[in-house]
Amino acid sequence: MELKNKKILVVVGGGISAYKSLDLIRLLKRDGFEIKTVLTKSGRQFVTPLSILSLSGGKVYENLFDKNNEAEIDHISLSRWADLILVVPATANLISKLSHGKAEDLATTIMLASNKDIILVPAMNVRMWGHRATQENCKKLVTYGYKFLGPTEGLMACGEFGKGKMLSPKKIFKEVKNYFLRRNVVKNKNYKALVTTGPTREYLDPVRFISNESSGKQGYEIALALKRRGIKTTLIAGPSNLQIEKGLKIIKVKTSDEMLKAVKKNLSVDVAVCTAAVSDYKPSVFQKNKIKKSKRKENLSLDYTVDILDYIGKNNRFRPKLVIGFSAETEKLLQNSKNKLKNKNADWIIANDVSKKDIGFNKDFNEVTIIRSDGKISNIKKNKKSFIASVISEKIINELLINDKSLN
Repeated sequence: MELKNKKILVVVGGGISAYKSLDLIRLLKRDGFEIKTVLTKSGRQFVTPLSILSLSGGKVYENLFDKNNEAEIDHISLSRWADLILVVPATANLISKLSHGKAEDLATTIMLASNKDIILVPAMNVRMWGHRATQENCKKLVTYGYKFLGPTEGLMACGEFGKGKMLSPKKIFKEVKNYFLRRNVVKNKNYKALVTTGPTREYLDPVRFISNESSGKQGYEIALALKRRGIKTTLIAGPSNLQIEKGLKIIKVKTSDEMLKAVKKNLSVDVAVCTAAVSDYKPSVFQKNKIKKSKRKENLSLDYTVDILDYIGKNNRFRPKLVIGFSAETEKLLQNSKNKLKNKNADWIIANDVSKKDIGFNKDFNEVTIIRSDGKISNIKKNKKSFIASVISEKIINELLINDKSLN
């Protein structure tokens, strides 16, 4: 796989392990990666800009308000330049700053402004790593999308033994290389995904409609996670207030009929993820003018809408390799979701309990159970929807790669 054009921004943190970043830079550079480096103020106490420059061949950035650096490339552009940001070592102090959204120097400003994956390689005393504050900070960063490599157990510079020791440069190099190789495989396979999200509106008249509380956040985060992992993704979204990241293909619809039409137009794909909370019913008759209030009660006649998940799951001509539905339930979560899995001919059903007040519809957090047609069941505990999406997207990619006969 071609890695020569891959760009890595290496952030060198403080700590005695900073010297290992030099070996890592040498390994990455030798393998064809393009390297630029941000040297933190504390990192400068352990390695010099000249030593980094001689190994990386790329510029070493230090100060946020350096007029020479800013004239060439600002912190936003630097974060966009990189394909990956690698922080080595990531100290307890730096982890704490990131978990609190600090942007007080060049390194933290770049990471806060970044739209790329960020890998943190922790290195610190065993008691610092095990401290509750550090562990809570790490958990928070995982929900923000940060990835961690290590630490491992070993003898530390302070003489103590335990977990907190930084991974060796060779192991870090191997993990980084595998990260890009995996992304290249996915990208070269030209996988395509279709994600539906949000509610639909079924109009009684020009101003009234039947709908639900879905915000579309979970589906949007899944579409974004798939896209960032190299899958060409189309998001079909019902009415919402989502702020869509540039580069993600989105088709906006209102009604279930419009969503179905958009789905039909965008098949075939390798994976379909139906997170949309599509209305089950629509008014039998649409009134062209606003229905006026009267003293006598009006009977509302309803028709079934077309079941989009059912349509995709039973589509003999354009059925995706992987069909995933969502099941929003208020009771009998597993039973109802298993029934849906079978009845819709889906491969997975992702079930969540929308009766809980702190997760699900119109919330930033979720908690889901993944039920597969082969009988396997797995849970993702309560976490931010972005984290839930990250886990689901990784499972999707694993499934596609495992079942791709061209790779076996």
